[in-house]
Amino acid sequence: MRLLCLPYSGGSAMFYARWRRLLPSWIDVYPVEWPGRGARMDEPLATDPGALASQLARELGAQLDAPYALFGHSLGALIAFELAHSLLDRGAPAPAILFASGAEAPAVRDGSKWRLPLSDEELLRELRNLQGTPDEALLNAELMQSALPVLRADFLMCGAYVYRPRHPLPCPVHVFGGVDDDTGRESLQAWRQETSAEFTLHMLPGHHFFIHTQQAELIDLIGAAMALQSGRSIGLHRSEDHERVLRTATH
Repeated sequence: MRLLCLPYSGGSAMFYARWRRLLPSWIDVYPVEWPGRGARMDEPLATDPGALASQLARELGAQLDAPYALFGHSLGALIAFELAHSLLDRGAPAPAILFASGAEAPAVRDGSKWRLPLSDEELLRELRNLQGTPDEALLNAELMQSALPVLRADFLMCGAYVYRPRHPLPCPVHVFGGVDDDTGRESLQAWRQETSAEFTLHMLPGHHFFIHTQQAELIDLIGAAMALQSGRSIGLHRSEDHERVLRTATH
């Protein structure tokens, strides 16, 4: 099963490359890079979340020839949600699982404070509040010169997002939150309305970037959920094959 991983604000999807050696070999970790960062540095930065999801759906749709799951943290969870709907709209198979990490449910989020571009000072203040960037990185002027434009565009995407009610996704939604994160349990629980299948919520120790500090536990939970879902799919196919054989033998 392929695991499509979407980055968080200001980050690159190549962060997830390390997960390849931490998850079982049957899980194909596939970092989904956004325009304007990493290997796509020469492309314009995206500021429209809907347009980004549609672009990614066009790019990924032809590659989804096997079961896949989606994982996104923070802004990445929001884009993963929109990507799932965009893929379905294009006739692609539904994801086996949507993993949403460190993000309020789309229906209850309020991104109004991000609608205008933030200054460098305001962006640095946000990075400090999120507690996910080392002080030595924040004090590195050259590093911040390349990182802040990406972060500014991502915050604009947060502010530009408009929730559109649609039919719930047909796949399970597994949500992760940090116990000490500003994103509260109630807003995480609201993801439940976005699926017609199973819903689970796991609260992990830490602040917004528990994806780093609780990486081992998070990866264990992802691997277990994918194994369970894969086992269910295999069981279903075996049952269907068995019934087919019985019908053939009867007739």
